[in-house]
Amino acid sequence: MITNSCNDSVYIDISENIKVIKSSVAEAAIKSGRNPDDVRLMAVTKTVSFDKINFALDNCGIDLIGENKVQEFLSKKDELHLDGVEKHLIGHLQTNKVKKILPYVDMIQSVDSVRLADAIDKASEKLGVVTNVLLEVNIGGEDSKTGFDKAAFINSLHEISQMSSLSVKGLMTIPPICDDDLLLEKYFADMHDYYNEIKEMKLQNFDFNILSMGMSGDFYQAILHGSNLVRVGSAIFGARIYK
Repeated sequence: MITNSCNDSVYIDISENIKVIKSSVAEAAIKSGRNPDDVRLMAVTKTVSFDKINFALDNCGIDLIGENKVQEFLSKKDELHLDGVEKHLIGHLQTNKVKKILPYVDMIQSVDSVRLADAIDKASEKLGVVTNVLLEVNIGGEDSKTGFDKAAFINSLHEISQMSSLSVKGLMTIPPICDDDLLLEKYFADMHDYYNEIKEMKLQNFDFNILSMGMSGDFYQAILHGSNLVRVGSAIFGARIYK
């Protein structure tokens, strides 16, 4: 049920934004030859207050959220309406914070090194759980971004496949910022090819079914090139306000 606060223009904007985004997601999915239900929309909650997040969860059909920072999620989680909601960590995760976040999220999307994978595997084993992860690929080879370097990735894959308390569900990427749509689409297309290539390797503990790529400004193109999970924040909640 929509709360009284829905009359506030901020909440109306959130509701309308989500309707527009869901329509665009469906359109892109159909254009790429898939069922719209095969593409999931994640609401990215970085810097977003819990009241806005709860509005999206309670009234707009959002059932998947992604948070960038461990401390921010831990500070919000008790105020959020998270029953039936899937929670992912999507930002860079330091190994010393693995134990803090592991019990509270359903997936870690940003596994960017064997060292981090090993830390998650060991912490998961101690908890008696198998943790779902995505491996982050630095598809543009940018020094400023975390993620596995594509050229050296294969050896890492075999190491990670031996970690019995991980289930590798697929890949995640953030392509370089570029004004050239053709170049952007090439990054997405290359990533999709790479995803399929690794999927065909049938590695132990690899159960590939997620290709997470596309954000507020480029999710449409990402879906056209195979993404089945898009991470949208500012297009839902408005420009981020950093304190």
